[in-house]
Order: sequence, then C-alpha cells, then structure tokens
Amino acid sequence: DEEEDYMSDSFIKQDVRPGLPMVRRVKEALQKEGKQKEANEKNRQKSIKEEEKERRDLVLKSALGNENKGFALLQKMGYKSGQALGKSGEGIVEPIPLNIKTGRSGLGHEELKKRKAEEKLENYRQKLHMKKQANEQAADQFRIRFKNKQEERKMEGDLRKSQRACQQLDMQKDIDVPKETWFWIEPEEEDKKDEEDKEDECTSSDLSVSEKLHILTSYLREEHFYCIWCGTTYEDSEDLSSNCPGDSAADHD
Repeated sequence: DEEEDYMSDSFIKQDVRPGLPMVRRVKEALQKEGKQKEANEKNRQKSIKEEEKERRDLVLKSALGNENKGFALLQKMGYKSGQALGKSGEGIVEPIPLNIKTGRSGLGHEELKKRKAEEKLENYRQKLHMKKQANEQAADQFRIRFKNKQEERKMEGDLRKSQRACQQLDMQKDIDVPKETWFWIEPEEEDKKDEEDKEDECTSSDLSVSEKLHILTSYLREEHFYCIWCGTTYEDSEDLSSNCPGDSAADHD
C-alpha cells in the first residue's frame, strides 16, 4: 500500500491521541500474522504419514464389499452383513480391531515404558511414606524429650523443696552441719533462678536428681517424720506409716 500524503486531509483528520497509532500498528501486525498462518496452513502439504493415516482410517470405517475375497467366501457360506459368526450366531459381529504400530520403537517398548513409569511412581510413594514415618518418629521423639524435660524440672523443684525443708528441720534440732553436703541449699545458690545454675547444682555429685530426691525423702521421713508430698510433720514413725500414703509423688496422686 502507498503511504498517504502527510499534507492530505485524511492524514490531518487522523486521531493523534498519545498511544493510539502504536496500538493500531500492533493490531494490524497481529491480524497480518494471523492471516499468514492461515495461508500457510492451507498451502502446507501433508506428510506421508498423515496421508497414510487418512487413507487407513477411511478404509477401516468403510464396510467390506463383494470385492473382498474373504467377505465373498463368507457370503457363499450363507453369511449376511451384520450377522454374528458361527453356526448358531454366537460369534463376534464386528471384526477384530487392528492395532497398527506406527512408531519406530521395538516390540515390547511400550510395556517396558509403562512398567518403568509404574516403578517410578511406586518409588515416589515409598519415599513419601518413609518421609511421613520419619516426621512422625521425630514428632514422637520431640514429645518424649519434652515430657522428660518437664518431669526433670518438676523433680528438680521437688529436690530444692526437700533441701529447704531438711535445712529448716535440721536447724530446729540444732544440727549445724547437714548429713550430706547436698542435703541443704547453700546460701549463694538459694537465690539463683537461672535454669543452667540449677542444673549445675543438681549435678554436683555422681548421684542423679531422682536418686538424691529418694535419699533425701527417706532421710526426712526417718529423721524428722516429715513428708514433703503431704507437707506435714507427723508425731512418730507409726503415725507417719499409718497416715502417709507413701514416699513418692506417685503414691500421693
């Protein structure tokens, strides 16, 4: 197309708002490209495979005629179009479908490919299952550690409570030195609230926190007839054994 004269009336009357000429050119380019694609699609020559497929589909869709030798023999034996095979009509009506192999892969390749895909899917499922089991196991271990940590902290609190009670009861009996150094809380450690300092206090000897608590509980019961779980000082051992449920927190629950 010839370009319009920039001095002509048609050029002067054009809409010259910003952006409009660019949009028009883009739209025209897209339309031109679409028309070119349609023309190329119409003029494109079909490949040999496409032509073979079209001819094959056309033949398979059309019914057999008298020119087919096999069909002609069936008709001579009394067969009619649309009738089932066999003397009593118990056979098939439609011919056995053809499974035409058009690819270049060897026999059994599709089955092998399908089997590999199934194995890959199964491996993926197993990995997901193993990952799920690992996550559940990690969650269980975390809960166990958290529970053990809570029980340990509670036991440490019971031990400090027993140490304070032991120190107070020993002093009431004018006992200036504890039977074991860890039976009392040392003055400089009494006001410490940091958990790390409390852990260091409880690990000052080879005994564990539970062992210390058990030994100190027995000492309080035998020496002072005192039960930290009841918070009561009994008159004697007989009163303690008859009125106190036991020497552990579990017995008092």
